Amino acid sequence: MTSNPTGIAPRAPSLYTPDILIAATGLSAWPWNDALPLKGEARSRTCGSTMMIGLALDDAGRIAQLGIRPHACAIGQAAAYVFANHAVGRIAHEIVAARAAFDDWLAGEANLPDWPGLSLVAAARAHPSRHGAIVLAWDAALSALPETL
Repeated sequence: MTSNPTGIAPRAPSLYTPDILIAATGLSAWPWNDALPLKGEARSRTCGSTMMIGLALDDAGRIAQLGIRPHACAIGQAAAYVFANHAVGRIAHEIVAARAAFDDWLAGEANLPDWPGLSLVAAARAHPSRHGAIVLAWDAALSALPETL
């Protein structure tokens, strides 16, 4: 048994790291744009956070532009930043595949989904109350995309 001469409980690692907070503020690079033709919204059942995403697709059905209106915690915003950094150029089935992989990962049954930068929010998996916030951007994007794609 390890002794603790101070009697003060050791501090748990912080979920809201400087990198998370920096990424959360980075969403300003994708401001909301009412002119974007496709719009979707998602709400986390676990924390109540919401996110709106506006999209424009090119002629091949790839995301060409996006705008985000977040009302989420720093984890949700940082995850949306990761989404936005790698969403342009993607087609609907890539968004669908990434989102499907989240459920197994969040349950601890699979590796981190195949989306660049997700390691930024990986520590939030240990916090079930943040699971809904992590997937908000993907859910909002899926809500915006036409089901015919």
